[in-house]
Amino acid sequence: MTEENQSSAVRKPNVKWRVVDIVVAAIVAVASGVIFWAWDFIYAVPTALFDSLTPGLGGLFHFMWLFAGPLVAIIIRKPGAAFFGETIAAVIETLLGNPFGVAHALLIGMAQGLGAEIGFAVFAYRKWNLLTVTLAGALTGLSNGLYEWVVTAGWSTLQGVVFTVCCVISGAVFGGALMWFIQKALAKTGVLDRFESGKADVVA
Repeated sequence: MTEENQSSAVRKPNVKWRVVDIVVAAIVAVASGVIFWAWDFIYAVPTALFDSLTPGLGGLFHFMWLFAGPLVAIIIRKPGAAFFGETIAAVIETLLGNPFGVAHALLIGMAQGLGAEIGFAVFAYRKWNLLTVTLAGALTGLSNGLYEWVVTAGWSTLQGVVFTVCCVISGAVFGGALMWFIQKALAKTGVLDRFESGKADVVA
């Protein structure tokens, strides 16, 4: 069986979390949270530039908050992994000093995690291929866009739509597809050998 066929084959999902699953998921989530926090202080510059062209276009730069859930899930490959990854990352971001407020960071983190989770649940947690993780990334972006649209006063319908669409695009490309290729690169190093995501890259 080829690598692609094996990685996308339909399997009965293993829903039981091992200690190693929890530890690795937590490590990836914590590292993601640090990246979230750093991006809090960087994103405003490119966002303002793109929003000056078309209000809402800055949503393209929300991708750095959209990758934790899909990345943790594609590595661990267990139900709840995406929600765990995105939520824990948001908690770490908050503890480090989130400029948007505790409630906002935690609620949007959970919304993003739920969006990513739906992307994998659609396939009953049996497919972990490029299409699936791209969908999960897109839904992470959709959740982010809709949440921001609802809680932000003063946005026009056009701005909300543009922002949400941009979040979906950035989530699909950078939060989803890119995470798939990162996971594949990690698997080739052998660090994922204790996970299905590492074994799937072995050509049978």
